[in-house]
Amino acid sequence: MLDFSQMALRLFVALALGALVGLERELVGKEAGVRTSMMVAGGSAIFAIIGITLPYLVAASPENLADIIAHNGGFLAVIANIVIGVGFLGAGIIIKTEEHVYGLTTAAVVWTTAAIGTLAGIGLIQFAVISAIIVSGLLYMLRKVDVSERIHPSKNTKS
Repeated sequence: MLDFSQMALRLFVALALGALVGLERELVGKEAGVRTSMMVAGGSAIFAIIGITLPYLVAASPENLADIIAHNGGFLAVIANIVIGVGFLGAGIIIKTEEHVYGLTTAAVVWTTAAIGTLAGIGLIQFAVISAIIVSGLLYMLRKVDVSERIHPSKNTKS
C-alpha cells in the first residue's frame, strides 16, 4: 500500500502538471486555466490513489489481498469513472452556435488534464510529465498556426 509521502508526492506532481497544461489556456484568456487544470489533475490523482488503495483497505488481512484483487475489479471502476465525470465537466464548457462551436479545445484540455492527473495518481510519473510537456507544447505551437484559414480560406471572405 502507498504511504502518505507517496500519495502526497503523486498529488503534488499532478497539481504541478495540471498548472503547466492550464498555463496556455490562462495566457490566452480561456475560462479553464491554471486553477481549473490543477483541480482536474489533482482530483483525478486523488481518485486514482483511492482506486489503487481500496483493495488494501478492504482486505481483512494481507493474505486476503491477492484474492480480493483477483476476484474484485470494482476498485478499478473508481479510476474508470474519472473519464465519465470529467466528460460531463467538459460538456459544460462547449457552446454551439449556428456558425461555430466554442470551447471544444478547452474541453479537450480538461479531459486530457484528467488523464495526466490519473497517470500521476497511479504512479506513472515519467509518462505523466512527458504527456504534460507534449500537450502544453502542442497547445502553444498550434495556437500560432491558423489551420482553419488554410483549410477553409473562403470562410473569412465575403462573397
